[in-house]
Amino acid sequence: LSPTSLSSIRDYTYSSAFQDRRFNPIGSEEVPSLKCSVSLLVRYEDAAHAYDWVVGTHGILIKFSDSKGKSYTATFLPEVASEQGWDQPKTVRSLVRKAGVDPRSFTDTQLRAISTTRYQSSKCSLDYAGYLERRGAAGGA
Repeated sequence: LSPTSLSSIRDYTYSSAFQDRRFNPIGSEEVPSLKCSVSLLVRYEDAAHAYDWVVGTHGILIKFSDSKGKSYTATFLPEVASEQGWDQPKTVRSLVRKAGVDPRSFTDTQLRAISTTRYQSSKCSLDYAGYLERRGAAGGA
């Protein structure tokens, strides 16, 4: 994770809406039911270990390598674990899976070797009705 320009947000938004292979592209009929959220990630800190963070407060970024030296990385925003009802071990296993590794084959030694960065976020959201309201108040067409 690294700082990004505001113009890049437009590109990420487009990619998420239309090119994310995990989901069908957004259709025009869905627009009235959409809600857009942006998370500003702040307070990055190196964690002492994979469980040195608080569910619902911190997002985490994990980095690790396999026995062949291949590097893996994955992150979840602060709200993901609590929204899913996950505790720390389940969240870390889910991140290992998200990184592309079967967590069942992940050893305690590998777990201790995970580099973990915790962070917090400031999140704002706007649904389509709110967008139209603000656009009208601003004199938009």
